[in-house]
This record gives sequence, structure tokens and C-alpha cells, in this order.
Amino acid sequence: MAGQGLLPGPAEAALFAGAVFVLNATPGVDFLLTVSRTLAGGTRAGVAAACGIAAGCVVHALAAAFGLAALLVLHPQAFVALQWAGAAYLLWLGLGMLRRAWKREAGSPVAETAPAQRSVATDFRAGLLTNLLNPKVAFFFLAFLPQFVPAGSPYKTLSFLLLGAWFVAQGLAFLLVLVALAARLRRLQARPAVSRVLAAAGGLLFIGLALRLLRDRPLAA
Repeated sequence: MAGQGLLPGPAEAALFAGAVFVLNATPGVDFLLTVSRTLAGGTRAGVAAACGIAAGCVVHALAAAFGLAALLVLHPQAFVALQWAGAAYLLWLGLGMLRRAWKREAGSPVAETAPAQRSVATDFRAGLLTNLLNPKVAFFFLAFLPQFVPAGSPYKTLSFLLLGAWFVAQGLAFLLVLVALAARLRRLQARPAVSRVLAAAGGLLFIGLALRLLRDRPLAA
């Protein structure tokens, strides 16, 4: 059978799928960004952000498969620089959400950017950058995927890439479901007070994630 031995057996494949689901369902940067973009700009914005996140995962998977991510292990200073860049971007996103929540006048309609004004590329870029600037994603691919590469695989790099493609596809499917759920929640924003609270809460969560990223930086750097 063509491709036999490139992917794990049924039991390990089920374990892999379950672990990927748990990872995706655990609220983090990607989860929060997808929800916040959907609440702010609707389904199209959420889908664009989710696709950007998936594109970032593709880059991380390729880097891990070909050993580029391992350079971060050998050069702690590069790891720290990437963490600072990622934290700065998360802080920028969080402060922007807090600023919009503060400026939103009580009794005003939902602050919704018109399709002509809102660029899909902006939301895609936000998803891409938040994922690429998170070094923990790179380390996750290095630590997690090799455990499921079959020992007898004739082409281990190909097996790694197939598992990476599986991870990206399953993650994107989860995020698209999340977009659909968040789009329903978006109706609550018809109430200005609810809209301001959601924007402020999202901003504070992004800032908290940025601070946690800095707190976990290596001491040896």
C-alpha cells in the first residue's frame, strides 16, 4: 500500500487528533485573536485571522521539519528577541482594543468597520504575525510531532510534514468553528455596554498574554 508507514497507526492517530484538539481548545493567543477579530469585524475578519494563523503554523511546521527551529535552541538570544517581538505585538493589539473600548461612546451603535474600510489582509496579517512571533509554537512542533513519527517510516521528514499538515488542517477547522460560534455571540454587541466590556476584556487578555510570554523567557539569555 502506497504511503504505508508514513503515518501512525489508528491508536496513535486517535491520540494525536485528541492532543491537537485539546491544544486548540485551550484558550491562548490564537484562540483569543480569532474570537476578537470575529467580534470586531464579523465572520470574514475571523476567517481571515484563522487563515493567517494556519499560515503561521505551516511556516513553523516547515521550519521544524528542516531543522530551522532548532536554531532557536542553539541560540537563546534569538529566542529572547523573538519573545520580545511577540510580546510587543500582543501589547500593541491589547492596547489598541482598550483604546477603542475607551473611545466608544455610551449609547453609540456597535463599532463595526465597513467592508470597504476593513481589509481582509489586515486580519490575515494579524493572525500570521501573532503565530510567527510566538516561539513556543516552534518548540511545540519540535517536541510534539516527532513523538508520532512512526519508527519504521521510510521517509521520516515526509512523515513529519504529513503530521504537520494534519495539525494545520485540524487546527484551521477548529478555528473556523470558533468563528461561527463567535459570530453568534457578536449579536450581543448590539448593546453598547456589552460591546465596550468585550473589547476591554479582550485588550486586557492580550496584555496578560504578552506579560506571560515575557515572564517565561529563558534566564540564561
